[in-house]
Amino acid sequence: MLLKYFYDRHLAQASYLVGCSATGEALVIDPARDITPYLEAAQTEGLRITHVTETHIHADFVSGARELAAATGARLYLSDMGDADWKYGYADADTVLLHDGDSWMVGNIRVEALHTPGHTPEHLCFQITDTAGANRPMGLFTGDCLFVGNIGRPDLLEEAAGIVGTKEPGARNQFHNIQRLKTLPDYLQIWPGHGAGSACGKGLGAVPSSTLGYEKLFNPAFQINNEDEFVRWLLDGQPEAPRYFAQMKRVNKVGPALLASLPTPARLPAAQISELLPAALVIDTRPVAEFASQHVLGTVNIPAHENSFSTWVGWYVDYQSPLYLIAETQALPDILATLRAIGVDHVRGYFTPDVVEGYQSAIPLLTPQAALERLRAGGVTLLDVRGADEYREQHIPGALHIPMGEVPARAAAFAPDAPIIVQCGGGTRSQIVASLLRRQGFSNISNLVDGIDGWRRAGLPLEA
Repeated sequence: MLLKYFYDRHLAQASYLVGCSATGEALVIDPARDITPYLEAAQTEGLRITHVTETHIHADFVSGARELAAATGARLYLSDMGDADWKYGYADADTVLLHDGDSWMVGNIRVEALHTPGHTPEHLCFQITDTAGANRPMGLFTGDCLFVGNIGRPDLLEEAAGIVGTKEPGARNQFHNIQRLKTLPDYLQIWPGHGAGSACGKGLGAVPSSTLGYEKLFNPAFQINNEDEFVRWLLDGQPEAPRYFAQMKRVNKVGPALLASLPTPARLPAAQISELLPAALVIDTRPVAEFASQHVLGTVNIPAHENSFSTWVGWYVDYQSPLYLIAETQALPDILATLRAIGVDHVRGYFTPDVVEGYQSAIPLLTPQAALERLRAGGVTLLDVRGADEYREQHIPGALHIPMGEVPARAAAFAPDAPIIVQCGGGTRSQIVASLLRRQGFSNISNLVDGIDGWRRAGLPLEA
């Protein structure tokens, strides 16, 4: 048996290739939309991708299951659990629909589906046995049911997709999943679907795998034996669900478009940017400092080199409207791949960074000491745009907390000329929000350099 691990740092998302060296067959679990890494790995190892599956209908990225099956001729294995609202719309006569306890062979490797509803109603885990040398399972691919150090959140259907009344039943299902996992052998390896930074759970560990025995000892989900207490713990403190999650659920249910059908955006003349703004969303992908010193007013700065680029874009993109970019031509393929991973397929065109020449717009970058002096002088709002859990842990005294995804809808509470210092953890999310506020017509906006990290290093006061 051969196991390959793949990780998308932008989405904190893991996928896997399991191959049988004896027969040359391979299974891919939870593939991302860019299938190149799986094809290359299979070729290197002398394998044929013959089976493709996924643990559930994903909410945080566009699944590559359909793409990979189309490219390789592999057979799809998809969950048929959950109610009618969570059936795969693109399953055809060749698709194997899975139920609890179903199993199949990939060469000498036995794969068994375990229905683990909670994160989503149709969720499955996959138990793997290498029958060539063992008659007991080796490990579990746990998707978004069990992570290293925590478990999958049960509230996404309600928070992101607006399906009211689903988070508490989901939490109770997760409790029963944990009771089921407690009965399985401690030696089982755990291969989860996400790592630290994913919004599919809280407090996820950064290591790529674990064992069930270790999780039983140290994962807080295994320490709570009362169901009601477990539900309260699980629902408390979950991170804000990015707005694009609802779109991902829909896309992955009906079936994503194949990448070959998507057009390549054209480079646009610089003069055209003034015709597009302010109606169109134009994302300037340059670093914070470059945008702060000079940019086209009305564009939004989301630096493409940051790990969370796609998540941040997903907070603000309108899937029904075209998107435009400011980016270097050589960087465009990687940026497009990152955007298409969350279903942003309608990038109409792009401008190169020289489009900003002649524009005088800037966003002042304040050092912690300069920001403190302005705050002491009064009349200034310090806007903390971090997540709720970050704010609760520690914040600057007097800061107004509005998570970054909620700022556009709540900005009307400020006067257009109100002086606002935007602050986050390290200075990037605050820059995004500062550019959004400028786009909405706010004129007196500045950004706290290095965010609360810089404030802390300067020895300035903080409170919990």
